[in-house]
Amino acid sequence: MIVVSQFLRNHGLRVTPSRQAVLQVFATHGYALSHADIERLLGNRQDRVTLYRTLRSFLDNGLIHAIPDERGTPYYALCQDSCTREVHQHEHLHFRCRHCGHTACIESVVIAPVALPAGYASETWSVLVEGLCPKCSQKGA
Repeated sequence: MIVVSQFLRNHGLRVTPSRQAVLQVFATHGYALSHADIERLLGNRQDRVTLYRTLRSFLDNGLIHAIPDERGTPYYALCQDSCTREVHQHEHLHFRCRHCGHTACIESVVIAPVALPAGYASETWSVLVEGLCPKCSQKGA
C-alpha cells in the first residue's frame, strides 16, 4: 500500500486534500478507473472540474497513465514508482474483463517495442487483452 502524501511529494506535487482523496481511491482499487468511477467513489467531496485538473496533474507528473477503452474513454491506473514527468512509459499489457468490466495493468507481462517502418515515430501505445479476470473465471461467468 502506498503512503499517499509521500507518493505525491516524490512526484513533486503539493499535498492537498483533493489530491490525497483521489490518490487514495487509486490506492484502494486494484484496477483502472474512469473519471465517472472516481467521481462516484468520491461522492460529493469534489466537483467535476477539480477532479479533471487533479487527474491532468497526475498524468503530467507520472502518477497515473491513461488506458483508452474501445470508445476512446480514458481509464486511469497508477504508474510504477519509476514513472516521472520526463519518463512515462508503460510496456506492459492491460487486461479488461468482459464480464465485470474492470481493467487491470499486468506488469509481469512486458511487451517488446514495436519496430515501425521508416518515417513513423511512436509517442504512445497500449496493448489491451480482453477475457475473464480470475474473480469472474472462478464464478463461472
